Order: sequence, then C-alpha cells, then structure tokens
Amino acid sequence: MQSAAIRPLPHLLPRTLFNEEHEAFRETVRKFYEKEVIPHIERFEQQQHVDRELWNKAGNLGLLCPTLPEQYGGSGVDRRYSMILIEEQAYAGDSATGFSLHSDIVANYILNFGNEEQKLKWLPKMVSGEIITAIAMTEPGTGSDLQAIRTSTVPDGDDYVINGSKIFITNGYLCDMAIVVCKTGDSDKGSANLSLIMVEADRPGFSKGKPLNKIGMKGQDTCELFFDNVRVPKENLLGIPGMGFIMLMKELAWERLIVAMICQAGAEAALAHTVKYTKERQAFGKPIAAFQNTRFKLAELRTEIAVCRAYLDQCMQQQLQQQLSVEAAAAAKYKISEMYSKVVDECLQLHGGYGYMLEYPIARAYLDHRANQIYAGTNEIMKELISRSL
Repeated sequence: MQSAAIRPLPHLLPRTLFNEEHEAFRETVRKFYEKEVIPHIERFEQQQHVDRELWNKAGNLGLLCPTLPEQYGGSGVDRRYSMILIEEQAYAGDSATGFSLHSDIVANYILNFGNEEQKLKWLPKMVSGEIITAIAMTEPGTGSDLQAIRTSTVPDGDDYVINGSKIFITNGYLCDMAIVVCKTGDSDKGSANLSLIMVEADRPGFSKGKPLNKIGMKGQDTCELFFDNVRVPKENLLGIPGMGFIMLMKELAWERLIVAMICQAGAEAALAHTVKYTKERQAFGKPIAAFQNTRFKLAELRTEIAVCRAYLDQCMQQQLQQQLSVEAAAAAKYKISEMYSKVVDECLQLHGGYGYMLEYPIARAYLDHRANQIYAGTNEIMKELISRSL
C-alpha cells in the first residue's frame, strides 16, 4: 500500500484554473487523505464503509460542502474547490469516501430547490459532517430509466406514505437522510410523475440492506434501501410535486462532470504509479522504462491523458460560467471514463504479474475503475445524449 498520495506527472500544457489559494486548499486536502484515509483503506474495504468519524473530521477541516453559501455553514467558494477535492481523492487511491455525492450532488438539490426552512435544517449539518446524505434514484430492474421508477408515494393527511426499494445507493448504509425519487402521479408522461422527498433514516419502515459485495470500490458504502409504509411529513417534499425529473436533469450534467474528474485524476495517478514502477523495476539487466515498447506505450497514454485534461478543464471553465451544456458534460463523462479504462489496462500490463497484486495501486485501480462507465447514466446513454445535438 502507498503511504502518501501520488503526484501526477507535470502536465504537457499548463493548467490555468487554479491560484495560490486553491493550491493551499489542495495541500490541506492532501494532508487529510495521507493522515486520515490512506493508512486505513484496507480496513475500510474489509468493513465495506469508512468510519463514521471520518465525516466529522472532514467537516471540521471544511472539506464537506465548501461551495455552499456562508449563511448555511459553507465557505462560499466556487466549484474549483470541489475539483481539487475529487482530484486529491483519486491521487490518494481512495475509492471509499462518498464526500462528493454528499457535497456536490445532494447539497445542491437542497440549495437549488429547497425552501429556506429546509436549507437551514439540513445544510449546516451536512457541512459539519453531523449528518451523512444520499440520493436514492436507481431501483432493481429500472437501471438508468428514471421514468420507470416504481417506488410510490401516497398522500395521507399531512404526510406522504412511501413504499418501494432502491439499489446501488452510495452512502446508503451510513446515511442519516436520503433524497428519495418517488412516483407521485399517474400521468401518461412518466417524467411528470416523479417527486423528490427527503426521508430521515430513523423513520419507522425505513431499513437498509448490508453493504453490497462489489467487484471493486469495496470500501465505499453502497447498499439497498427499503421503504415499508414510511410516513414523512409533506414539508419534506423538495420543490413541488411532479417536478422531480426536471430537477434531476438540471443537476445531472454536473454529476457527469464529476465522474469525468474522477476518471481524469485516476488516469493521471495510474500513469504516475506506472512511470515510477517502470523506472525502478529491472528486467534483462535494465529498467523496464528503458525498453522502447514501454516508452512508446507511456508516451501514448500521456498524450491521451493530456488531451482529455485540456477538454475537461475547458468544461470546468464553462461550468464556472454556468454555460456547460448537457452534451459537453456527456462527452466528458463518456470519453474520459473510457480513456481511464484504457490507461489502467495498459498500465497494469506494464507492471507484469505484479500488476495483479493488490499491494500495488494499479491493481486496485483495475478493480475500481469500471463502474465509472455505468453510474451517472451509462456511456450508451451518454452517446444518445450527444447524438441528439447532431
């Protein structure tokens, strides 16, 4: 196991997104991962979730929900700080912490669509790590088809009564509250039937399955959620009834850009580990890096990584200006997740048999990387979205 976060190779083109304040924040994040996460990754994988206290430590350092306005406990910074958090997590070889979903997805739904009472109730506790949140969309048998959701919500006096189940829910096992995508209407247009309801985990009838036994990302808290006549007050509704699909679509572009960031930084980390390995490992009396095949493979990978980095940083500039299109985000998620898979496969090959040993970061990356082509909408759906702009 690595003892410190790997640093990426120098970028072929200079990055212009960050200033000295960003880099100071990056140093804080890096030290957090080196002290609080990297030494415990194997234990997190064995228990299939991180320690609850890790969230409190992250909150105390201002690493949760930093983009929220100061009135709700955040730092009021822009999403470049989110990008730094995501990159440093990847450089640390950590696939266990679910901070970005909590901070950059759930928090945004509440900030953008919640009323003032809901914001004051939930957001400060999310910033501090007092509560952990999840968003429950996917159901058994529905996959990426949100309009086919069957989890139902029936009004009963001042309450909603929820029945159904969700699967593959990040932060589900530890969550104190989940935003649940529910069917609240019977319109012929499925997208008009969905609503978002905040459901506290301690409500009667809300239960959690054991953490799911995944191929990779074993330390990440992922489970099923079950709702058996769960009663929640109507004041827990986020936005207005029937607007859930529109709200989900508004945030999905950013969610897909997050996946692209994870993959980009993951590819950079995989290459850095591999360059280090090939310079140290000897074969036939000389370092593996001295062989032309090795040099050419590394050159190919570095070029592909550099091209994707330039596109991703441009997407981030568009996001900062609130001009990022659905198609551009879909292209980033699709292309960079596939690039990451190629990089990991080629880098493992350059490690030889040692690439299959879990003590090497490349082996963990090999197990962890594949899900990026599936969640936040499969890559096939990304291609469909891109094709609509033709």
